[in-house]
Amino acid sequence: MTTAPSSLDKIVIVGGGTAGWMTAAALSKFLCAGKTKIELVESEEIGTVGVGEATIPPINTFNGLLGIDENDFISKTQATFKLGIEFTNWAKKSHTYIHPFGDYGQDVEAIKFYQLWLKLRLISQNVPYIDEFCVSAMAARHGRYLAPARDPRQVLSALAYAFHFDATLYARYLRQFAEDRGVIRTEGKVTNVNLRSENGFISSLNLEGDRTVKGDLFIDCTGFRGRLIEGALETGYEDWTHWLPCDRAVAVPCENAGPPDPFTRSTAHEAGWQWRIPLQHRMGNGHVWSSGFTDEETATTRLMQNLEGKPLADPRHLRFTTGRRRKFWNKNCVAIGLSAGFLEPLESTSIHLIQAGISKLIALFPDKDFAPIEAEEYNRLTAMQFEQIRDFIILHYHATDRDDSEFWNYVRTMSIPESLTRKMELFRSKGRIFRFEDELFGEANWLSVFLGQNVWPRAYDPMVDTLSDEQITQIAGQIHHAIRTTIEKMPSHQDYITRFCAAPASGVYSS
Repeated sequence: MTTAPSSLDKIVIVGGGTAGWMTAAALSKFLCAGKTKIELVESEEIGTVGVGEATIPPINTFNGLLGIDENDFISKTQATFKLGIEFTNWAKKSHTYIHPFGDYGQDVEAIKFYQLWLKLRLISQNVPYIDEFCVSAMAARHGRYLAPARDPRQVLSALAYAFHFDATLYARYLRQFAEDRGVIRTEGKVTNVNLRSENGFISSLNLEGDRTVKGDLFIDCTGFRGRLIEGALETGYEDWTHWLPCDRAVAVPCENAGPPDPFTRSTAHEAGWQWRIPLQHRMGNGHVWSSGFTDEETATTRLMQNLEGKPLADPRHLRFTTGRRRKFWNKNCVAIGLSAGFLEPLESTSIHLIQAGISKLIALFPDKDFAPIEAEEYNRLTAMQFEQIRDFIILHYHATDRDDSEFWNYVRTMSIPESLTRKMELFRSKGRIFRFEDELFGEANWLSVFLGQNVWPRAYDPMVDTLSDEQITQIAGQIHHAIRTTIEKMPSHQDYITRFCAAPASGVYSS
């Protein structure tokens, strides 16, 4: 017989920043108002990492579920549009490719378009690179943007996008959203985490000033420290440094040198890589590097020498260990954000992992009984997603022809997870890519990086030969022409922002 659940009385979120306020905003939106109280505890003295500024398309789903007005959000977070990531010097020096959002071409009778394109390259010597069959890739290359069409018959409906934004301003924006819906913010440092003697669950937190905060569910958004999930519950951490040896980062904002590009740029260096993220009011820059192959002074110098504008702050240094918690949900504590694990921001997945953690928590939301199966399923799904993203990032390092430094020699020749080996071998056979369960990156994502890193299939799918050479040529020609004419009619990225969602001109760096 079905019975009513014993609903939680109170949720305590520890830590603010992007993770804390995204969690607070979502829970305040979807939990019944007044039945479950939400309190967020944070300390302004501790601060946040605050360098996660690039996102991927699912952020639109998150903002949409909250009912956020897109133009208002863009204006208030100094955001720009992002159509993909440009990778320079990854496959080899002086080589550049784009990993765009969205699909390539249009599938024909269950045959993937890129399979048609692979055969087309054998038929003709003048076949455009596959980027020219992707709306987002071509818009990015030409510095253009226009909101996607709602009519699926229009070429522009295939445009997929995300954002670059100021993470501090985004957290501030969501804080207002959450507080308007009843979330209580408490300023203070946690001095002790109290556990129940009978089951090891968290019962309460002690804060400075002899204050106590009780709750039923505790959400750890305390960053790398994992103050609750690790400091109190000693959950354990799975270290992935063997596959992803970068363990340091240095970040610094600078002035914009021109109109913002609608893409993130990642430039590989001797022992790591540099990000370039254009916002409306500044440029975000950082160098992710491996302490096993270079030193802080060299890495910082490399970053500062490659800035396009005047620095707006002193360089900020970060240390991390790539990997994940052995459990993300342990007893009555759920770790979200950097407290759950860290994958370097090469494919802009940090904020998405926050979003995914929140959505899974809502889908498996507990009552006071905390049924173990719910935590087990949350941990299974989250671990799988971390591992799938891990493999995608490893691909960028491992599939390279670079042999100009010890770092690149290491990642090129290192052993890789069996799951990635299988995916690479399947693609090398006949270009086949399969998405597993709710895997974040789909066929088009894997395809762009495989080809961009010079991993090519030995043959195409035999199903392609059910179409004649003339049919394939005609289909590709029509798609290419339609995309080219669509791009020509789009406004520039800057013109679109200026017209619809420009931030108020302040003339100062504000976050």
